[in-house]
Amino acid sequence: MLQDAFRDVYEKLKLNFYKNIFGGFAEREATLTATETFCVEVIHAMGNPTITEVGDFLNLSQPNMTYKANQLVKKGYLEKYTSPEDRREVYLRVTDRFYHYYRIRNEYMTLVLQRAMDKFPEEDIQKLTEMLETISSELMPEVTKELDKVKHLKKK
Repeated sequence: MLQDAFRDVYEKLKLNFYKNIFGGFAEREATLTATETFCVEVIHAMGNPTITEVGDFLNLSQPNMTYKANQLVKKGYLEKYTSPEDRREVYLRVTDRFYHYYRIRNEYMTLVLQRAMDKFPEEDIQKLTEMLETISSELMPEVTKELDKVKHLKKK
């Protein structure tokens, strides 16, 4: 029952996002492939990683990830910048163009969460928040471990 309810919410969030993204193609050029979309979202979630870090996370070769990053730079969704500490390290950062896309992605989720806050008592919202934080921090070790590894490398 929990699995069905969670899947249903997740699927509806995705479907609404896809509908909004594809619906906007009439007014603008469809600039990102599905693979590029996933790559730029991973880069954003990783917080300014290097090409190597993203490639390692996604199990992509360095040349393949470099090509994808260069395409995203060319399309205006990413920019590269050199580390001030080590000029040999190049990091990836999402641009304002990405944040415009990201806003579209999050609009419906924000609306649904506002509806939930309006409908349910504050203590239920707090409990749901605690549960989601626990799921994210403790019950998803495969992703958390990879993200922590990238953050650890940055501290060196």
